[in-house]
Amino acid sequence: MDPIDPSPPPHPTSLGLRETKKRETRQLISDRATALFIEQGFERTTIAEIADAARVAKKTVTNYFPRKEDLALDHQDEFVATLADAVTAREGDETPLAALRRAFLAAVAAQDPVAGFAGPAFTRMIADSPTLTSCLRGLHDRREEALAEALAETTAAPPDDITPRAVAALLGGVHRVLFTRIQELTLAGRANPEIAEVLDGETRRAFDLLEPALRDYGPRAPDATPPERTHTD
Repeated sequence: MDPIDPSPPPHPTSLGLRETKKRETRQLISDRATALFIEQGFERTTIAEIADAARVAKKTVTNYFPRKEDLALDHQDEFVATLADAVTAREGDETPLAALRRAFLAAVAAQDPVAGFAGPAFTRMIADSPTLTSCLRGLHDRREEALAEALAETTAAPPDDITPRAVAALLGGVHRVLFTRIQELTLAGRANPEIAEVLDGETRRAFDLLEPALRDYGPRAPDATPPERTHTD
């Protein structure tokens, strides 16, 4: 049995302030790390340099960000869940193809960084780093896997049905191409508003290519239970 702690429980306000301080520290470390990565390259920047720039201990950096890649790509869970969330949130008569087309066009219009509108400095930082490039490929893979799971659950597919995985590969592939296209245009010196204008038309054409195969696939099964998802930065 644990000994009785005579100290009073933390006041709710104290808990709120503590969480706020943690979020501020995390954001500070992330901001300082990104600035260093952009200035001198991801591979050449050390955890010690990041800690010095943020005025925290090295252990504090690794407590918040276990891997160095997490410092540069610190919204990984949000990225991985994006496609699955769009499919999960769709209305019963909306197909996954229609839901993802709508969601990506909205992201293009908003020039959403998660969709690839990260700006030239950040995009160049990723392109110049073999580690970050490999990490990004892995995130695309994880996003496709999460999409396949959401498709299987919301269409009540049998456990051994390969269809959700095949559909996720097609839809995930289009998103990879469009993400890469945004990166290419960014590195070519195009501004975000111009890229968004180009991508609006290219997104429609890319999704049109999938219409013959996926036009009628995947209205939500009446008894399908949407998967629960949590997000952490």
